[in-house]
Amino acid sequence: MCVRSCFQSSCLQWAWRTAFLKHIQRRHQGSHRWTHLGGSTYRAVIFDMGGVLIPSPGRVAAEWEVQNRIPSGTILKALMEGGENGPWMRFMRAEITAEGFLREFGRLCSEMSKTSVPVDSFFSLLTSERVAKQFPVMTEAITQIRAKGLQTAVLSNNFYLPNQKSFLPLDRKQFDVVVESCVEGICKPDPRIYKLCLERLGLQPSESIFLDDLGPNVKAAASLGIHTIKVNDPETAVKELEALLGFTLRLGVPNTQPVRKTMEIPKDSLKKYLKDLLGIQTTGPLELLQFDHGQSNPTYYIRLANRDLVLRKKPPGTLLPSAHAIEREFRIMKALANAGVPVPNVLDLCEDSSVVGTPFYVMEYCPGLIYKDPSLPGLEPSHRRAIYTAMNTVLCKIHSVDPQAVGLEDYGKQGAYIPRQVRTWVKQYRASETSTIPAMERLIEWLPLHLPHQQRTTLVHGDFRLDNLVFHPEKPEVLAVLDWELSTLGDPLIDVAYSCLAHYLPSSFPVLRGFNDCDLTQLGIPAAEEYFRMYCLQMGLPPTENWNFYMAFSFFRLAAILQGVYWRSLTGQASSAHAEQTGKLTEFVSNLAWDFAVKEGFRVFKEMPFKNPLTRFCHTWARSQSQWYPIGTRSYSSVPEASPAHASRGGLVISPESLSPPVRELYHRLKRFMEQHVYPAEPELQSHQASAARWSPSPLIEDLKEKAKAEGLWNLFLPLEADPEKKYGAGLTNVEYAHLCELMGTSLYAPEICNCSAPDTGNMELLVRYGTEAQKARWLMPLLEGKARSCFAMTEPQVASSDATNIEASIREEDSFYVINGHKWWITGILDPRCQLCVFMGKTDPHAPRHRQQSVLLVPMDTPGIKIIRPLTVYGLEDAPGEVPRGLWEAPGGAGHSAGGHCAVARGDRAGTAAGAESCPRHGPGRKQGCSLGYSHD
Repeated sequence: MCVRSCFQSSCLQWAWRTAFLKHIQRRHQGSHRWTHLGGSTYRAVIFDMGGVLIPSPGRVAAEWEVQNRIPSGTILKALMEGGENGPWMRFMRAEITAEGFLREFGRLCSEMSKTSVPVDSFFSLLTSERVAKQFPVMTEAITQIRAKGLQTAVLSNNFYLPNQKSFLPLDRKQFDVVVESCVEGICKPDPRIYKLCLERLGLQPSESIFLDDLGPNVKAAASLGIHTIKVNDPETAVKELEALLGFTLRLGVPNTQPVRKTMEIPKDSLKKYLKDLLGIQTTGPLELLQFDHGQSNPTYYIRLANRDLVLRKKPPGTLLPSAHAIEREFRIMKALANAGVPVPNVLDLCEDSSVVGTPFYVMEYCPGLIYKDPSLPGLEPSHRRAIYTAMNTVLCKIHSVDPQAVGLEDYGKQGAYIPRQVRTWVKQYRASETSTIPAMERLIEWLPLHLPHQQRTTLVHGDFRLDNLVFHPEKPEVLAVLDWELSTLGDPLIDVAYSCLAHYLPSSFPVLRGFNDCDLTQLGIPAAEEYFRMYCLQMGLPPTENWNFYMAFSFFRLAAILQGVYWRSLTGQASSAHAEQTGKLTEFVSNLAWDFAVKEGFRVFKEMPFKNPLTRFCHTWARSQSQWYPIGTRSYSSVPEASPAHASRGGLVISPESLSPPVRELYHRLKRFMEQHVYPAEPELQSHQASAARWSPSPLIEDLKEKAKAEGLWNLFLPLEADPEKKYGAGLTNVEYAHLCELMGTSLYAPEICNCSAPDTGNMELLVRYGTEAQKARWLMPLLEGKARSCFAMTEPQVASSDATNIEASIREEDSFYVINGHKWWITGILDPRCQLCVFMGKTDPHAPRHRQQSVLLVPMDTPGIKIIRPLTVYGLEDAPGEVPRGLWEAPGGAGHSAGGHCAVARGDRAGTAAGAESCPRHGPGRKQGCSLGYSHD
């Protein structure tokens, strides 16, 4: 196992070998050996493992450090610490066990980074099946080497796992000889281990080639007379190996696979068509493969009579209107051939469906690199930046083309591009809709009301992404722009925004990988804002103010595309094997789109003049009544009306009058209830909170609760996305509920009266989302009915545990129970005598990734072992037991300090499938309630 900082992903495919590899193959008579052009005879290839056959520890460490917020380079420095006598080298010579290594290694990492480093988690990732997979390019190369009669060997610095098996996640049958450092007790670059490998191969040094990713190991091999290849990335190494051996090691075309059964096309009629088109007379076979990317139009690689071609066709079956316009693709690429925009050379458009079943066009195959992973793993930061600069430059070239000069003046309508696009994609989405997605419904209503003024009309690619570009294999230059299906005349900023989608998507997104969970500075990739400024500078344009609209629309369109792919998968028409997975992705992407819509709404909001906000002042001191603000005094204004100008624009719903009629009626009903029942009751409720009976619920509160239920002002908080069937709540969106929440925030008591107070709101949403039916029956229903209260325990005295990743309380599974141990404080609601349930957050897996270590348990308050120590106050404020605000703090409802030591909870009380920081209920209604209470203060 070797260490280096990075390797190039197997996703970075080299082009078709015949375009770049021109070597002469020679065979010795009577001997199954291959001779390099220089005259040297090679009989074996020796491979290092880490960094050559599988990802190196350095590469794995770099990504793990980013994900776990460990200082960059910590793992690599610790691995190299001590040289030959360091823990890593001794571990690979089997001089210490895995347990001993991790103990020393963890201490080194923690000392270097000045923070606790969970090295067990890194080691588990490094040795996991998910990571320790052999690069396909190397698997193919080894197969070809052995097919030619050469020997293969693996010479690895590796180690013993805790189960006493050596770490060699390879198929040993691929190799004639396997030499492992942990078995031999010798590590590279010690010359003895190379000699041992050669001895077992029965070869002289000059008869072998050795591949390693570390300079000292390569240098040691070369000093013995072995020919060496320093591996920076597997793809390039295979190319160098091909040059030395004199024969190709890549038989397949990059990014292709056998044609899927549902996408098969008739070869005979296609071959006849191509022979007529190309004017060739051949009896040889037609080779046909399918490209593994392209969700819309099936795309095929064709080889016939030494011609490398690409066929792109419409999918079979009934198609959505105006979709899969391969005719437009052909037309624009033909028009741009001499316009300074790199495009493949198109040969013919065939609209005769009898040839392959649907219309298609044929173009020449353009060899080069297609970067399917936008984070560009394996490249240097400067190279990554150059790639994105080249991408930006070619987009500017597209937008600089004069449509009239290339005969495309009628390629699309002039002006009103975005309104047409919104209508088109709404129509496409409706035609493929399979279920109701709340965010899509909101966007369909919002987008037409916030259309930007189009400044320019240019050629628009429509699907401009990194993986639709073919790059030169040796320099950052775009050789061809692919996939012009959505091209037209329109607003060029749509292309710019669409090319930034990856900046906001996670690296785990299956259809269109992103890098929003990566450190762009470390990667060298320009941020979306810088990329946009780069474009504006090249085009000589001022930056646009409504960038968020363009991003919202781009994600809306992507959501509609994904829905279409999913719909086609249900009918068997999708060209990708992964199409069925896209159904659940549509909602995720639509939520991203709505996030940008909200940002755009706030930008508009900030530009609008407003008068006095809705304010009231009220608090309760934990001391004599004479020091209060006078009882019954209030200072508040009515909700500001939306200006006519803004109403016509349909802005983000910042005024209750902009709500839908049913929600507006609910708002006014709540307002009347507040004025008739809640505000008049405040003096009595405040008196109760100052009395000796303040730790008992007020009978008046309970009476007002029944009135709120009768008025239909109960459980308003549950968001529609969590309760789409309106089984438990009022079915409001978060935006709609925010207005009601603001109104309730004008009184300290209204949230509890309407059963909308934290922490119950967050705890109930947690149960709705993740609770089992038994948990819902036991806990959710009493909470929804107002018959019980709950508390939430996360914050701890010893750590800054408002960040869930810092918590130290443990949850350990033991027999049929979970045993919890830890101290919590600022436990919202724990001192309320009606509190029956504690939602407790603790660590269940300290070795998991940082945000997946936590789980939530439902702990009955009568569980033996729980000890409530004392109530807490903030600036003299106490929460006895109802709703007293604490500045901008989230949770009204009784804060306390408790200790739990060896408290056993039945296994069935784990909160469903929620795990990690995701399970924290503080991010939902409780946050909105807290903001509203803070807003009601001077």
